[in-house]
Amino acid sequence: MYYIGVDLGTSAVKLLLMEESGKICNIVSKEYPLFFPHPGWSEQNPEDWFTQSMEGIKELTEGIDRSEVAGIGFGGQMHGLVTLDKDDNVIRPAILWNDGRTGEETEYLNTVIGKDKLSQYTANIAFAGFTAPKILWIQKNEPENFKKVVKIMLPKDYLAYRLSGSFCTDVSDASGMLLLDVKNRCWSKEMLEICHITEEQLPKLYESWQVVGNLKPEVAKELGFSEDVKVVAGAGDNAAAAVGTGTVGDGQCNISLGTSGTIFISSKDFGVDENNALHSFDHADGSYHLMGCMLSAASCNKWWSEEILQTKDFAAEQAPIQKLGENQVFFLPYLMGERSPHNNPDARGVFFGMSMDTTRADMTQAVLEGVAFGLRDSLEVARSLGIKIERTKICGGGAKSPLWKKIIANVMNLKVDVPENEEGPSMGGAMLAAVGCGAYPDVETICKKMVKVVDTVEPDPELVAKYEEKYQKFRKLYPAMKDLF
Repeated sequence: MYYIGVDLGTSAVKLLLMEESGKICNIVSKEYPLFFPHPGWSEQNPEDWFTQSMEGIKELTEGIDRSEVAGIGFGGQMHGLVTLDKDDNVIRPAILWNDGRTGEETEYLNTVIGKDKLSQYTANIAFAGFTAPKILWIQKNEPENFKKVVKIMLPKDYLAYRLSGSFCTDVSDASGMLLLDVKNRCWSKEMLEICHITEEQLPKLYESWQVVGNLKPEVAKELGFSEDVKVVAGAGDNAAAAVGTGTVGDGQCNISLGTSGTIFISSKDFGVDENNALHSFDHADGSYHLMGCMLSAASCNKWWSEEILQTKDFAAEQAPIQKLGENQVFFLPYLMGERSPHNNPDARGVFFGMSMDTTRADMTQAVLEGVAFGLRDSLEVARSLGIKIERTKICGGGAKSPLWKKIIANVMNLKVDVPENEEGPSMGGAMLAAVGCGAYPDVETICKKMVKVVDTVEPDPELVAKYEEKYQKFRKLYPAMKDLF
């Protein structure tokens, strides 16, 4: 049997076809546009997600016996707000995770409602990218649209709805809405009242491996699939990536270098840090996780190379970089504002420390190091909770760079385990589909069976010491500039 993993990313949908044994048969990517109608805003058209996913699934399954496809699972960009009216029409473009328009609403939630209450209700505080502030923003700024809202959903759940007709979400993705009681895995009645919405407007909650329905007959016919194909709830992209890299169970770590950057720590037990600098979310394996999220990670390198240097040859730009730990140039990677641990949508990118002998390679190196330092900020919060991490998995587009992996290992002082498959969320989605279809009894079992580490990047004590000194300088830069943003 075959299982399909659909990773609904910010720039493209990535689709993966997997056999029951875990063998990857095919990978397809389909891009769609991203819109920035105002500075700091970020939107997409949900119809583009569906159209490109359907085209991608057809291409993905060319040449196989399509009657052998058993299930479809998802990973997807989190926090986005998709709204449908009574006729299931999309009311307005989806407001995405990296949209910074909700400064006033975030401030209202954190100060008027209060961080203590939010943490009590949801285990988290308000961040500009979360879904609840976006709902408040639409109420205030687009009241006519708000009156039409019958269904509120997350990006990947729009796909599930179009494919199966099931109005559903999973607890890992719902954790990032600021509407979920994370500890008890149910909607928070207090947060629904605060946001002036009803439980009927929100999807039914599932665990990530649970079946939400079957393909609609017309969708199955268009794809050439059986109507018995099961649609599984799936997970938020980082929880799905954690499944895809085997980051399940207690005390496991995964770093994702995608458009955003995350450090993800799985835990059997529910926990919250006292400043809510890290997100406390439900995990796709049925337990919990802590996560630090940077809004710009590999996207910093993409911006620097493509927009500023006017090249897409990332490897050539990194080739001259030799002297690690000695760069005098620093980069603050806050191109879209920042979430963990600063929670400041107004923060911006900064180069610091250039001189007449600064080279192009120094600037490129600073971008890679700035992202690593930013991720370390979240790791330090985890360490302050007594969490001991000695090694991490790594995934995402940035993980294809040997240099970047080496920088991460030494900035973090962690052993970096490289999985055989770096596809992360799409692989996780396919694995969750296999569990949902009964091919494996649970998420931990399939992870043990399928995830193989093919390389480990070890930190070098001399480089670790050099980067420790650099990191201590880096962490002083944001506080020094905070009032200027």
